[in-house]
Amino acid sequence: MKYNFDCKLYLVTEESTPTEELLPMIQKAVSGGVTLVQLREKTSDGKAFYEKALQVKRILDTLSIPLIINDRVDVALAVEAAGIHVGQTDLPIEAVKKIIPDSMIVGISAHTEEEALKAEKSGADYIGVGSVFPTSSKPDAKPLPHETLGRIKDSVSIPVVAIGGITEKNVEQLHPYQVDGIAVVSSITRADDPKLAAQLLLKNAFY
Repeated sequence: MKYNFDCKLYLVTEESTPTEELLPMIQKAVSGGVTLVQLREKTSDGKAFYEKALQVKRILDTLSIPLIINDRVDVALAVEAAGIHVGQTDLPIEAVKKIIPDSMIVGISAHTEEEALKAEKSGADYIGVGSVFPTSSKPDAKPLPHETLGRIKDSVSIPVVAIGGITEKNVEQLHPYQVDGIAVVSSITRADDPKLAAQLLLKNAFY
């Protein structure tokens, strides 16, 4: 049975945030309405990623929020995370699905209709699309035309999550494209009040 998930407000953690800062931030963000959390640690070694993931999962389990692990299928399996998110240059979804249980959520980043359609056909449960605005989290990411976001949303039946540079002030620009969720990093992780930041993002994205 597939793990149920709500991708409406998808928090992606910042690289190498100390655990003692990360855990209270996640708790505050969830209290503000975050529905899904992805732990992203591209530069951490396996042991450090695993240990941080265990602590994050313990917190999220008490809050009934699914944990998604970025890239590392081994870490996702080791901590029994709810899901895994991969990019276009990571293991193909077909290979990932041979390794993980059927219950695990699989998400993938997509930048074109072709990538999105292939992801859906391969069994992805959701697609992350972006960067929809310039972002400091990935300064080399070229912003995706919003029309492309709209075409991707129209071309697939699985949830589409917009990501990249989304703030409470610009998220309203995404209304015409009726995305299923928004994924944010710094708008919450660097906010003085993560709870309020989450509340404002939800209010402005889905009113």
